[in-house]
Amino acid sequence: MNPYILAILLFGLGLGTTITFASSHWLLAWMGLEMNTLAIIPLMTQHHHPRAVEATTKYFLTQATAAATLLFASVTNAWLTGQWEIQQITHPLPSTMITLALALKIGLAPLHAWLPEVLQGLDLTTGLILSTWQKLAPFALILQLQPSSSTLLIILGLTSTLIGGWGGLNQTQLRKILAYSSIAHLGWMILVLQFSPSITLLTLLTYFIMTFSTFLVFKLNESTNINTLATSWAKAPALTALMPLILLSLGGLPPLTGFMPKWLILQELIKQGLAPTATLAALSALLSLYFYLRLSYAMTLTISPNNLTGSTPWRLPSTQLTYPLATSTAMTICLLPLTPAISALLTS
Repeated sequence: MNPYILAILLFGLGLGTTITFASSHWLLAWMGLEMNTLAIIPLMTQHHHPRAVEATTKYFLTQATAAATLLFASVTNAWLTGQWEIQQITHPLPSTMITLALALKIGLAPLHAWLPEVLQGLDLTTGLILSTWQKLAPFALILQLQPSSSTLLIILGLTSTLIGGWGGLNQTQLRKILAYSSIAHLGWMILVLQFSPSITLLTLLTYFIMTFSTFLVFKLNESTNINTLATSWAKAPALTALMPLILLSLGGLPPLTGFMPKWLILQELIKQGLAPTATLAALSALLSLYFYLRLSYAMTLTISPNNLTGSTPWRLPSTQLTYPLATSTAMTICLLPLTPAISALLTS
């Protein structure tokens, strides 16, 4: 892609998110979300592959549906209450509609079906943008909304953690596994949203760092399915040794960074008297952990000769920058001891 066009599209992505962040009016927020969607579509179709075009079409249709629902709900709210302010959603009908529209935008279960299909059709770089940056603007609106229906958020959160775990169990495609991982992590964030927005922000940040590391490792190895992971030990042995730690951090095992948000969320849910919800969420984390362990096994415990049908691909020197990967990997593995400091920073 022409670098000037790429720069304009990336600027559009940034501007759309910034407009949504800065808006207190529903129309402006909607406009920012639309700019975001329109800026990423050319990035998704840049390879002109039929799968990419199909993924882009699915993405456009779901995002357009969510944006139309959002606009309709905000107009309904203005009609019922005379308010266009984001924080003035008092009527339960527009509040529920907006929550569901934003859930569709970020891919929360049961409105998640588009996310694995779309991510599977994209290259890893665009997939990374879709899994991280594109979640920011809708999340900012959900945080400001603080919906009146707390039951709805808990149902969305629990469904997402369970479906995110179950859906990834039988997958062999890495991008689909990462999509289900994304659904499960978003479920954890939504569960605690109404009780502690600061913990939600911490979870979102941690999820971004861990996903960034995972995508960059797969990009460096040029891996898109489990079988091609089996040959990664020959390309980058040191990174292959670290990869299980990144994956187990995503799964939320101590003493890795990914344990921090899960620990704080479970603590907060029990504090609010939601012990059964916390138990279900913790059990659903075991489902996710299973497929992260599968990836770790395929990557590090199947050195040649192995029983996976992975053929060694032609290897060219990688042109990928390794500084971002090194930084994010260190953060993915080592941040747990800083939990008190990070919590204090977010709550102050």
